[in-house]
Amino acid sequence: MAKTGAKTAKSSGRAATIHDQKLLRGEGGELHQVAEGDAPALTTAQGGPVADDHNTLKIGARGPSLIEDFHFREKIFHFDHERIPERVVHARGYGAHGFFETYDSLAQYTRADIFQRAGEKTPAFVRFSTVAGSKGSFDLARDVRGFAVKLYTKEGNWDLVGNNIPVFFIQDAIRFPDLVHAVKQEPDRAFPQAQTAHDTFWDFISLTPESMHMIMWIMSDRAIPRSFRFMEGFGVHTFRFVNARDESTFVKFHWKPKLGMQSVVWNEAVKINGADPDFHRRDLWQAIQSGNFPEWELRVQLFDQAFADSFDFDILDSTKIIPEEILEPIPVGRLVLDRMPDNFFAETEQVAFMTQNVPPGIDFSNDPLLQGRNFSYLDTQLKRLGSPNFTHIPINAPKCPFHHFQQDGHMAMRNPVGRVNYEPNSFEPGPRESPQRGFRSFADAEEGQKVRLRPESFADHYSQARQFFNSQTPPEQRHIAMALTFELSKVETPVIRERMVSHLLNIDEGLADTVADKLGLKKLPKPADAAVATRKDLPPSPALSIIENGPDRFVGRKVGVLVSPGVDGDLLRKLQAAIEKEGSVMEVVSPKVGGVEAFDGSWIEGRHMIDGGPSVLFDAVALLVTEEGAERLTNEAAARDFVADAFAHCKFIAYAPGAIPLLQKAGVDPEADEGLIVLDGSKAIASFIQSCRKLRLWGREMAVKL
Repeated sequence: MAKTGAKTAKSSGRAATIHDQKLLRGEGGELHQVAEGDAPALTTAQGGPVADDHNTLKIGARGPSLIEDFHFREKIFHFDHERIPERVVHARGYGAHGFFETYDSLAQYTRADIFQRAGEKTPAFVRFSTVAGSKGSFDLARDVRGFAVKLYTKEGNWDLVGNNIPVFFIQDAIRFPDLVHAVKQEPDRAFPQAQTAHDTFWDFISLTPESMHMIMWIMSDRAIPRSFRFMEGFGVHTFRFVNARDESTFVKFHWKPKLGMQSVVWNEAVKINGADPDFHRRDLWQAIQSGNFPEWELRVQLFDQAFADSFDFDILDSTKIIPEEILEPIPVGRLVLDRMPDNFFAETEQVAFMTQNVPPGIDFSNDPLLQGRNFSYLDTQLKRLGSPNFTHIPINAPKCPFHHFQQDGHMAMRNPVGRVNYEPNSFEPGPRESPQRGFRSFADAEEGQKVRLRPESFADHYSQARQFFNSQTPPEQRHIAMALTFELSKVETPVIRERMVSHLLNIDEGLADTVADKLGLKKLPKPADAAVATRKDLPPSPALSIIENGPDRFVGRKVGVLVSPGVDGDLLRKLQAAIEKEGSVMEVVSPKVGGVEAFDGSWIEGRHMIDGGPSVLFDAVALLVTEEGAERLTNEAAARDFVADAFAHCKFIAYAPGAIPLLQKAGVDPEADEGLIVLDGSKAIASFIQSCRKLRLWGREMAVKL
């Protein structure tokens, strides 16, 4: 496939998307300019000088990657084998079993068996994860979330190995080891853990303009989701559907949560990590164990070569999206998670995902990041699971019949039966290749020189970053500015902070001004050199905002109710009935974990004691305390924080009249805004539940100024 016109690749040399690094660190840690000839030549591990460390070897600038690329092979091979026994990335994960149900036949687009029959259910296993942290890190790190789906189809396993963000930091897989090395703990000190707020990450990013779109996403609320159940998933890359006539249609995959999207604010994430570092794990476990099965809808963006050629950006570039307003995703099925693993290690830890696992009817594009992932993942699983026989582990084994001649090796659980273990052979019976049923790559025509080259159509690094920022609501834009300020404030090298602000100037001047001011820069730097000038005519995409796509329901959420001895038991029971009718969960927080005695003599069981049940664990709170109980609680810091944090995090707060002293002691005016609702009857309870459907009262945020 070749693109024409202005998007044709340069015929020689490195494309302008590469930022030549002409900075070296001195003995004192300072960065200074050097002439290109003064830097030592980068070499392979064998000592061979490297000419290009930024692009894999391809057939033409937009062609497929070549297996003869020994530099990429060595670099990714070493990276894949760096960690034992945990994953190099996505080490902290949590998984669940379920099924995928197809809505209607997609036979006109693909011959993939999973999409042939309406209503058919296919077994599935899904693993959610963070990227940067180790297995022992906390759940609410600011990070990309892995969203990997293994579908056990009737024609082999299909692994849709995606993230909760539809773009990525880099355009070519050869840069992946450098990205991960930069984001991981700095090797001389082994910290920080599960954080991007440090020098090496931002040094790499500030020298990598192609990362700027992803930076807007990772600094947004998308990087701190409230729950796995409340986040989207994406296949990231452009794939192909191939039908029975060998006709190709490009496809991008989207998972949409049925419960709607929701995230937390940073101050809340920090406190959740302290109160419950397993917050996301516990949430998924409790939802499935209680029968509230999480569900996502699979939607696809389908397009042909004509659309690809007409689109403003290259569909092979993983740092770009196709806005949903331009190409609406079509619902094609639903994913339901309904069973937890019997054993975490045997299933969630040993599950092996590989992007190259696709059934007949699904094929790859020439996206150089996808091409590299296809090459890398088999190496990764071999190292991590210790044997080429990792497919013998039940969680990785296909659920359809399979036949091959692969044998022996460490931990072989099954071998070919009988005399024959080779092909071709003249013995019967035995498996034979099937041109009709078997996988066939789409016969795309490729031509061009063998080159290490980034096409010009990949060169615009700022326009979609600007579009994403402009698509956010004012609270979300503030959160991005706050996140950038916090992260860059942890960077000790001033020139790195300045370089990042120079990139922000190409995205949004107001954002750059805000960050520069908060960082105390005495003057703004010049905007970074841009290979392509930022387009300012791209319209906002409302689909990119979490707040604009809220659920309008409180289903699946959780209310924390603070009680004291003498609580109005009848009011509590009415509130619980209303919460459960809404499809939500109520948990009682009491001075002692055992609970309290209500005014009517009934015993109210507590789920949390006040010191262990902070309001950050809940989506809304209610204060059902007596005036005497409130007076006692005013002397407890945990009780005051329960109220103050709920208010500061823009949550809806219901309260019994007796709770007013506690509100006031926590610095909250009972009449501050419409988000505080006095519970003086059934109508008030209904009003509280209806208000909670908004999830947050974002208008309060500017008054609080966290």
